[in-house]
Amino acid sequence: MGHDSLDLTGRTAVVIGGASGLGRAISHGLAKAGADVVASSRRLDLVTSVADEIESLGRRTLRVATDVTDSDSLNSLLSACVAEFDGVDVLVNSAGTTKKVAALEMDMSDWDRIIDVNLTGTFRACTIFGEHMLERGWGRIINIASIASYVGLYQVTAYGASKAAVVALTKSLAVEWASRGVCVNAIAPGVFPTDLNRHLLEGTERGKELIMRTPMKRFGEANEIAGAAVFLASEAAGFVTGEVIAVDGGFLASGVNQ
Repeated sequence: MGHDSLDLTGRTAVVIGGASGLGRAISHGLAKAGADVVASSRRLDLVTSVADEIESLGRRTLRVATDVTDSDSLNSLLSACVAEFDGVDVLVNSAGTTKKVAALEMDMSDWDRIIDVNLTGTFRACTIFGEHMLERGWGRIINIASIASYVGLYQVTAYGASKAAVVALTKSLAVEWASRGVCVNAIAPGVFPTDLNRHLLEGTERGKELIMRTPMKRFGEANEIAGAAVFLASEAAGFVTGEVIAVDGGFLASGVNQ
């Protein structure tokens, strides 16, 4: 494998939250780039479906459900991958949840759930898989941040706070593990309609405003997230760590659009 290669042949990638939405698109992208890909999430029916797709691309996979709020389930996923593939080279943390609600009306149980999945769940997976990568002296961890890591989005307070913290977590782990062969980066997606947020975006005033603020004047398509993940997972990104790549149609760069 050449030093500047984007070819992931021979690598094993785990995509948590990889059975739906952007995680599923990333799973496909990594598989097309040559990696064996284990796409895991809470729902085994979705895990099985995306595993079939990965195998149809000629790659190996496993069918294991995982809950990022449960360390035991993450340890079990790692153990299954080590037994089948001898190790994990790439981890993508794409499990996420949100709820649109005014800050003063938010139930603390919803706040706790969103923080536990988006932030603490990412930390759990980073440390469990990161320890394994550190022992092997090579690894790529890719967290999923958001444009909400940087700008306020209306009535998604917990989501924005969790995603801002994911950026800080990414940088902190990157600094801690940089000298030991493990790169930790993040992708900040712009506006991509998925099952999680489609009801907030399509045919709504919120959706119209988001398109108005995006210089490309459209939503992203799920497959457009995969290229950044393939790059960050590859040998080509060997000197890239602690970085956040926005894939957002120019949203975060935008001041005035006309």
